[in-house]
Amino acid sequence: MTAGADFEALRPVGERVEQDLSELAGIRAPESGGWTRTVFSEPYRASRDWVRRRMREAGLDVRLDGAGNVVGVLPGLDPAAPALVTGSHTDTVESGGRFDGVVGVLGALETVRLLRERGIRLRRDLLVVDFLGEESNDFGLSCLGSRALAGELTASDLDRRDAAGMRLGERYAGFGLEPDGVLGSAAAFARHRLAGYVELHVEQGPVLEERGVGLGVVTAIAGIERLLATFRGRADHAGTMPMGDRRDALVAAAEAVLAVRRTACGAPVHGVATTSRLVAEPGSPNVVPAAVRMHAEMRSVDTGWLSSAQLRLAEEIRELAGRSGVDVEIDWSRDNERRPVSADVHEVIAGVAGSLGEPWLPVPSGATHDAVHLARLCPMGMIFVPSRGGRSHCPEEWTDLPDIETGIRVLAGTLLRLDQPRDTL
Repeated sequence: MTAGADFEALRPVGERVEQDLSELAGIRAPESGGWTRTVFSEPYRASRDWVRRRMREAGLDVRLDGAGNVVGVLPGLDPAAPALVTGSHTDTVESGGRFDGVVGVLGALETVRLLRERGIRLRRDLLVVDFLGEESNDFGLSCLGSRALAGELTASDLDRRDAAGMRLGERYAGFGLEPDGVLGSAAAFARHRLAGYVELHVEQGPVLEERGVGLGVVTAIAGIERLLATFRGRADHAGTMPMGDRRDALVAAAEAVLAVRRTACGAPVHGVATTSRLVAEPGSPNVVPAAVRMHAEMRSVDTGWLSSAQLRLAEEIRELAGRSGVDVEIDWSRDNERRPVSADVHEVIAGVAGSLGEPWLPVPSGATHDAVHLARLCPMGMIFVPSRGGRSHCPEEWTDLPDIETGIRVLAGTLLRLDQPRDTL
């Protein structure tokens, strides 16, 4: 049977998806709370072995590419036709949840099973990918696997060091990946001509649940600007130096934390900002802090606001620090630019949802995804399913199985539609 078959008949087997979710959730660091499979860890290695076995059982040709991505290929009828890509990631943040990224990988696997069980052959190859290390890490760089495939991972990135002084290139090597192979993976992947990328993901926010809608069709993925502010004051005896004579770096940093929050609260459309860490020195209870490193980030799908807010925030932090007699150095780094989805792919996803009778909302994504980097290679779109209470990156993260099943149905239908010649879409 060809891919022109009726996608409305492709119904996920809920018990099978639930079993996959349960088994993968069982692979985690036992000493950590929640679900922890951070990149380069042993639990992460074990989970990727599990994914490869599941891919083979689903009938995919499985390989590990030079960037460390697990890639399963479902061959199509026309090897010359540009391929379709779907997937997500299975690494987690520390003490994270069971659904972030995982739903996209397992949803893609279930789609392959449904196609094979119904004897449906796609015209194009279908690539199912579990991308390496999507979550942010100790090297300050997210989406390692997809970033490498897009040619956005550089030799200087491999020289980034974590808090223990280890280079990123060394971590790759310790995980069995050659750094030169990681950098060369973009050229190898470029041999695939790509027709489109579709990612199923949990929303990680409250909008869908609050609106009582089971599907989100993503409009754009937020740009992310990361801030490192280094405050330099003066160490003094905490018991003898009068309050008015102090140059307290931590007081200046605390005011900067509030400035970060104020800036995001003033966003006209979509903007968020978070201070995630303060590191004070010397850290003694009887010494006025002499230096503080503050890590923060800003996100928005509104590039104009994000750019101007950066400038305003930097000026305010400098002014506040000056009032405390503290010097400050401000460094910005871009994790990713705002990325709109493909209008064509968005239209196909919405059309499939409509054909299935599923209400949907257009929603922006405040979280980054591997889709950001795949968009450099082909048209990209994303499907969201609700997150209970909008909770994510925590043990309470939850998405109901019926919502996951709906997302898989829309994913499968979208891939079938995208498999058709363009003039028939």
